[in-house]
Amino acid sequence: MKTGLMPEGAATAPIVALLDAGAGHSNAEVVRARAVAEPLLAGELLDTGENALAHADGVAAILHAVGSAQELQAAAYLVYATDFLSKPEEVVAKAFGDSYASLVMHTRRLVQLQRATRDAKLPADKKSDQHAEQTERVRKMLLAFSKDLRVVLLRLASRLQTLRWYAASKTPCPPELAAESQSVFAPLANRLGIWQIKWELEDLAFRFREPEAYKALAKGLLETRVEREQRVEAARAALQADLYGQGIAAEVQGRPKHLYSIHKKMQGKDLSLDRVFDLRALRVIVASVADCYAALARLHEIYTPVPGEFDDYIAKPKANGYQSLHTVVLGPDGKAMEVQIRTREMHEHAEHGVAAHWAYKEAGARGYAGVSAAGEFEEQVARARKAVLNQLLAWERDATHAEGAPGFDDRIYVFTPQATIVELAAGATPVDFAYAVHTDLGHRCRGARIDGQMLPLNTPLHSGQTVEIIATKEGGPSLDWLNPELGYLQSQRSRAKVRAWFNALQQAQTIAKGRELVEKLLQREGKTALKLDELAARLGFKGADALFEVVGKDEYSLRNIELLLRPPEPVADEDELLAQRHTRSASSNRGGVLVVGIDSLLTTLSRCCRPAPPDAISGFVTRGKGVAIHRSDCSNLAEMKRRSPERVIAVEWGGGEMVGKGAPVYPVDVLVEAGDRQGLLRDVLEVFAKEKMNVVAVNTQSMKPGAVKPKAGGGDTAWMSFTLELSDASKLAKVLRDLCAISGVRSARRK
Repeated sequence: MKTGLMPEGAATAPIVALLDAGAGHSNAEVVRARAVAEPLLAGELLDTGENALAHADGVAAILHAVGSAQELQAAAYLVYATDFLSKPEEVVAKAFGDSYASLVMHTRRLVQLQRATRDAKLPADKKSDQHAEQTERVRKMLLAFSKDLRVVLLRLASRLQTLRWYAASKTPCPPELAAESQSVFAPLANRLGIWQIKWELEDLAFRFREPEAYKALAKGLLETRVEREQRVEAARAALQADLYGQGIAAEVQGRPKHLYSIHKKMQGKDLSLDRVFDLRALRVIVASVADCYAALARLHEIYTPVPGEFDDYIAKPKANGYQSLHTVVLGPDGKAMEVQIRTREMHEHAEHGVAAHWAYKEAGARGYAGVSAAGEFEEQVARARKAVLNQLLAWERDATHAEGAPGFDDRIYVFTPQATIVELAAGATPVDFAYAVHTDLGHRCRGARIDGQMLPLNTPLHSGQTVEIIATKEGGPSLDWLNPELGYLQSQRSRAKVRAWFNALQQAQTIAKGRELVEKLLQREGKTALKLDELAARLGFKGADALFEVVGKDEYSLRNIELLLRPPEPVADEDELLAQRHTRSASSNRGGVLVVGIDSLLTTLSRCCRPAPPDAISGFVTRGKGVAIHRSDCSNLAEMKRRSPERVIAVEWGGGEMVGKGAPVYPVDVLVEAGDRQGLLRDVLEVFAKEKMNVVAVNTQSMKPGAVKPKAGGGDTAWMSFTLELSDASKLAKVLRDLCAISGVRSARRK
């Protein structure tokens, strides 16, 4: 049967006795919070039109009535006062502590979201659909903030106070607000077992939404109230006396019925008021389950049971754990009377609901996920948190299915072993869970127990499950986790953390390789005392690791370090050295440059075009450095010819040039343009080494697309300049062809 006498999870006693157990708050906190809020709120009105201070007083009174902690009652004032503070979180934390600040700011955020939802402008032609969507958004927001039940309790009390104000002031209540109260807030209070708030929310919403039906029902009940109460009391006393006479110690209570429940029963079963069974209702509380059935048997002996109106919720409890025997009998006057029979423990659960056992406690020692669970009290807290969340999730599912509204399947809520709630994307795995708790725990994750059972790490999680991660002391993630086909990771955030770990590992290995190469070079050069950071700075790097990284990637030649460690002997000018070398070669008739008609004249090779045999050359008489030798096609020589044609003289390479080790060598510049990639410099240098060409200088530069106009192919462009020592420039043609054959090289030419 479905009598509606006791809604699941209902509560009439204090429901948050453990909410702040052990915290030691006193009434002084409430008085102090009100003193802070009064000057800020006294003259202010809420968007409903109610005075802000009066509203806060009402919320605090409701919370006190249901037995909440002083912290919650104080927060009722601070939540609204923070609207008028420039730095609310900082002010509340300094004056009342971090716990208050967290509670107040979370509640304030939820208030702001609800206001924004309520104030949204709806098109006239779509109001019905969009109001339904707004209701779903409010339900989702409440669920999202349920990690701290105190926030939800504050919002329930605030909504009840708002409805009370509309009723007391006779101000018309907006239909949307009344509907939201009935479809969202009252079911939530019922799920949490907050009976006192639940029934009053329902009755007030009923009053505003269906005023005519409400007035008619209230009038009908008022006319029969005295007679009905007398009959209930007489039936209660008679049944209690009879059970004691049978040796059954029982407490028999009469039970009131609120208007909305009666209205629903009348509508659902098409009954008149005088045919509603539970206008007269009793509750029998006994010591044991055996006494429950004994009391039921005796009740059916002395009264006539109504066929089809019996339910055994002890043998088959309701989904939220509710247990009781429900029956309807005909009293001595022949009128129906509903009776509930339960043990004291069942009664406590039915009255107080899961919220009665919720406790909020700041852990002294930080454990897994920042919460420590140790001892009987903490175990009770953990069980209660799970029960509350499961009730909220069940409420969400029930509401979604009942209304045909779209569900919020994109998030799930699971627990750590200490019952801390972790919010994840739908389809998340234990590895995602581990990374959500802490990055290091994710890296070291090796196994998982889901509700106590060892399961694979790619098992999809579901709301309400408890996940315990098995982790090693050291180690890192597996590359398999990045394979989407294996399903280890669903969260992009988790994927990014895994990739970052492997990138850091590869970088560390590259740096270690580069360090080893540099340190070996320093040992060969006898420079082990040189500080590595100073060496890096002299080479233009921010630090030693930056140098080691490019060396480890083969992007920086050790030759540059050698040149730094072994600088050339100080000379006046490189051109003078070349001139001396070629002057000696010419005078010994073993090579060099000869000025036609003049013997042993000082000559220098021009650096702008780097001539080398067998290039066609011309000479230009300089002031102080003899004859400068240019390639005949040199653009600089052409300009000098235009300005001073009389200074151009004929020159030629010296005959009888030696080959082999004693042959003179000439510097030649080679330019290479290529798509930048790892190992490019190494491949180019290998070509020079294969042809036994000595590289005396290297300059490389990499540019992003757009910095210079790149060739076809896209990507970064590498520009490389090499200075080679050659005895015969004709050998360069083969080298340039080999360079162009390297992967990524776009062009190779002599400067």
